Amino acid sequence: MPFELAIALLHYPVYNKHRQVVTTAFTNLDIHDIARTARTFGLSSYYMVTPSIEQLHLIQKIVTHWDKGWGADYNPDRREALSIVKPVLSLYDAVADLEKSKGLPVKLIATGASRRINTISFSALRQKFQVADQQYLLLLGTGWGLADEIFEQADLILEPIQGLSEYNHLPVRSALAIMLDRILGQY
Repeated sequence: MPFELAIALLHYPVYNKHRQVVTTAFTNLDIHDIARTARTFGLSSYYMVTPSIEQLHLIQKIVTHWDKGWGADYNPDRREALSIVKPVLSLYDAVADLEKSKGLPVKLIATGASRRINTISFSALRQKFQVADQQYLLLLGTGWGLADEIFEQADLILEPIQGLSEYNHLPVRSALAIMLDRILGQY
């Protein structure tokens, strides 16, 4: 790949159903399923962003179980997938880690289920990925989506996934799989 792509699942700042900015709790499924999807598509890192020290420690304990503990021998495929999981306190920490790893600036790509102005299509993003020596961080939100401040910081905003009905509330794991297939899948 002439570019580098990583993902960050933000648990803060995100909205709750009352459009209040909150910190959400991580789920075990998000650790495992997103890591497996990211690894399948060749992503370099999967950042789990939460300001909660307790949650960071718990995420790390789960990852360590499958990376170095009993689970590492029991399920080597899971160990490989979880090898890219990086729990961090903030989006800033994720960006700093990614920049440090390759020495290249990081472009942020915000995602969400709502239509916004100035979005980039999946095919246009796929074209941007042809530029060498560029790093991207795809931002996904939990709860009821990323807070507006994240969209304001983003370099790009990816168009939402649209199904066949007005209902549009995909699980973040499913949304990520669809996005990665649309922008990286082999056709």
